[in-house]
Amino acid sequence: MDSDLSNARAPKRKSMSPSTTQRSSKRSKSTGPYDRNFQQNLIDGGVYPDRYTYPDGRTPPKPTNWGDINRRVSRPRPSLSPSRFSDDAHEKCIQADADVAKEKQVTTSVIPVIEGDIGDAKCVSGGIPFSNLCALTVGQLVPGNPDIYYGARPEQLDLRVRDKLSDRIIPSTQDNLPMAPNFFLAAKGPDGSAAVAKRQACYDGALGARGMLSLQSYGQENASHYSKAYTISSIYHDGHLKLYTSHPTRSTSPNRRPEYHMHLLRDFSMIDTAHTFRQGATHYRNGRDWAKEQRDEAIRQANGRVNGNSAKPSAVDASVDGASGLTNEATADETQTSKVTEESQISLTEDSDTAT
Repeated sequence: MDSDLSNARAPKRKSMSPSTTQRSSKRSKSTGPYDRNFQQNLIDGGVYPDRYTYPDGRTPPKPTNWGDINRRVSRPRPSLSPSRFSDDAHEKCIQADADVAKEKQVTTSVIPVIEGDIGDAKCVSGGIPFSNLCALTVGQLVPGNPDIYYGARPEQLDLRVRDKLSDRIIPSTQDNLPMAPNFFLAAKGPDGSAAVAKRQACYDGALGARGMLSLQSYGQENASHYSKAYTISSIYHDGHLKLYTSHPTRSTSPNRRPEYHMHLLRDFSMIDTAHTFRQGATHYRNGRDWAKEQRDEAIRQANGRVNGNSAKPSAVDASVDGASGLTNEATADETQTSKVTEESQISLTEDSDTAT
């Protein structure tokens, strides 16, 4: 009887209902671009997609260097002139796009045509989880994992800065992969989701923008880097190429992290006409070169600050000057454009096809 009374008095353990277990599991699970609640997680963390509207009706402003970026990425590239990239070459690209069945085939058969000469192969990678970067939001997110990304060689940046900013600019625990990435591509196959690609681009762009802000702010607090874009993310899906900028702004809420905003830069149908393909590839390649210029300048400034002289390039910069990463194609385009300018001053009647 005493035993029965003891059992009766003992508090019963409260069992968790299935719904409670599901909610707990949902809270602890890391979410990624393939999850429908991923975008809301980003928004709650101050990372906003293109065309976002605040609850009060306001829309995030475009970066203050929007005009400069547009002018830079629209520069003509002689390597993509009709004489260098023919209509037949475009037809082959259309066929390659039509023949792909999987995402991997897009990145191996279609994207290389858009990319052209990639320059320094040590400045490009992809398919590598960004597991070394610290969390972007308070929610649990899977590491970023762009299909293609461009960054700098690790040896370009002083080791002291690398160690200090490791969890912001070193994507992987494999130290020899490109660092401080600020140009990204998300590619999808025929069955892929455009919504997923956009979420990936938003996430990747914010990670890149945060890394650039950390690098630019190293050793100083310069408000001029807010509200400007130094990062581009892109999407290729169903024959369309879209390019977006990502830029940080200060949060209006006290003690909150910076906010990051995504804006559509341009949109091209790469399977429409050869002309639209040339435009799209021009903007893509110029955007990649522009991103490198921003990255290299941020590295140069950080190296200068850590060495006590922001005006002169450091020895680290000089040691990698020969492998700076600008594509051979871009260098050739710049040379050709300069040559064209000189020739046009001599003869204004030069045939326009010859000049480009």
